[in-house]
Amino acid sequence: MKTFKNLALICTCSLTYLACAPSPPQDKANWRTLFDGQSLEGWHSVMGEADFEVVDEVIIGYAKANTPNTFLITEEEYGDFILELDLKIEDLSSNSGIMVRGQFDPEGRNGGGLVYGYQIEADPTDRAWSGGLYDEARRGWLYPLDLNPEAKSAFKMGEWNSYRIEAIGNEIKSWINGQEVAYVVDDKDARGHIGLQVHSINDPKDEGNKTYFRNVRIQTKNLNPKPFDKEVFVVSTLRNELTDYEEDWGWKLLFDGESPDGWIGAYKESFPEEGWHIEDGVLWVEAADGGESTNFGDIVTEEKYSAFDLAFDFKMTEGANSGVKYFVTLTEGNVGSAIGLEYQILDDKRHPDAKMGRDGNRTLASLYDLITAEKQPRFINSIGEWNRGRVVVHPDNRVEHYLNGIKVLEYNRGSEEFRDLVAKSKYKDWENFGEAEEGHILLQDHGDEVHFKNIKIKPFN
Repeated sequence: MKTFKNLALICTCSLTYLACAPSPPQDKANWRTLFDGQSLEGWHSVMGEADFEVVDEVIIGYAKANTPNTFLITEEEYGDFILELDLKIEDLSSNSGIMVRGQFDPEGRNGGGLVYGYQIEADPTDRAWSGGLYDEARRGWLYPLDLNPEAKSAFKMGEWNSYRIEAIGNEIKSWINGQEVAYVVDDKDARGHIGLQVHSINDPKDEGNKTYFRNVRIQTKNLNPKPFDKEVFVVSTLRNELTDYEEDWGWKLLFDGESPDGWIGAYKESFPEEGWHIEDGVLWVEAADGGESTNFGDIVTEEKYSAFDLAFDFKMTEGANSGVKYFVTLTEGNVGSAIGLEYQILDDKRHPDAKMGRDGNRTLASLYDLITAEKQPRFINSIGEWNRGRVVVHPDNRVEHYLNGIKVLEYNRGSEEFRDLVAKSKYKDWENFGEAEEGHILLQDHGDEVHFKNIKIKPFN
C-alpha cells in the first residue's frame, strides 16, 4: 500500500506541475481577440431570430424554430486573415458554420437582410462535412468532404472542436483539431465579415438546443500561412491555374487556356482546323447537327495515361450531349466516336438519351451505358453554369466519378461485375472493353455546344 501511495503522490505532484507549468510561448503580437469573453461588443445578430448570449466566456446560440438562419456577424470587415476559434454542438439538429469574408445585404430577402458567401461548415450529422466550404445563399457547396474523406472524422460531436481558417489572397484553407480539411481557390470575395451561425430548424422540439463558440481570435498582419503536410484535392474556380501546392504533388494542366498544345483530333495528326475554339481561357466545340463525331470530331490527349486523377470543369448549352472518355486506345478501327469509358455529359431534362439505356445509366456523370450516377438535383448546377467533373482511376483499377465534389459512382475496372455490365451494354462486342492498360483522354464532339476549362491531371505512375 505504501508503494502505491507514494506513486499516487508522485503522479499528483507531476500533474500539478504540468497544470501550473507555463503555456508554450505564442506570438501574441499578431493575434487580436474578436470576443472579449464578457460581451458581444463588436458583433450584431442578423437575419433570423435565434438568440445569442455570453456565459462563462462562451458565446451560446440557441436554436429557434420557424425563423431563417441567424448569424452573429462582426461589425468590422476583414480581407486577408488567419482565424481560430473553438466550436461545440450539442444536438444533431444544430447545423452551424463560420462565415469568412461573409457578405451582408440589409435590403436582401425583401428587407429582412441576407447573409451570403463563404462558410466553413460545422456538420454534426452522419454526412460529416465539417470543415468543408459552402457558399451560403449563392453557389452552394464548393468543397464537400467527399473530396477529403479522411477529414470526416475530425469533428467531434458534443466536444470542443478547434477550427483554423486561413483566407489569404484567393486561397481559403481549413483545419479542424489539427486535421487538414478543405483547400479552395476562388476570387469571388476579397473581404467581408466573420460570422457565427445558428441554423434554422423546423421542429419546435429542437428549439433551445445550443451551439457554443469561444476563443475567437484573428491575425491580419504578418501572416504566416500553415502548409498542408498531406495531399488534399484542391478546388479552384479560376481559369487554368495550378497552385504551387498542386504542382508539388504532381498535378499538371492538360489545357493551358491559350493553345491546343497536347491535344489532337481523334484518328488525326493535328488539332481540328474548325469547330473547336479557344476563347478567354475556355476550350469549346460549336454546335452542329447533334450527330456523334460526324462534324468536327473528338479531340484526344497526345499522351496516354493509366492510373490518374482527372478533373475538369464543363458547361453545357440547352439540350447538349457530350462526354469525357478515358482509356481511349484508338485501335478499334470503328466509325464515329472513339471507343472508351465515358463520363457522360448531358442535359438530363432535355436530351432523349437520358431516358435510354438502363435505369438512367446514360445520364449526367454516369459511366455511359454501364452505371448510373447517384446524384441529387440540388448538387447539379443549371444549364449555362459551370459544373465540376472528376474521374479517379486508382492503381488497383478502382474507379470513381465525382460531380461538383460529390462521389456519384464507383466500380472496379475488369472485375466480374464490370464485365457483366459490359455484356449487357452497347459495348458487348468490343473485346476487353475498358480494360486497356493505358489510353488517351478524350473530349467528345456530339454536335452540341459544350465548354471546358480547368482540365488537370495527376498521374499515379
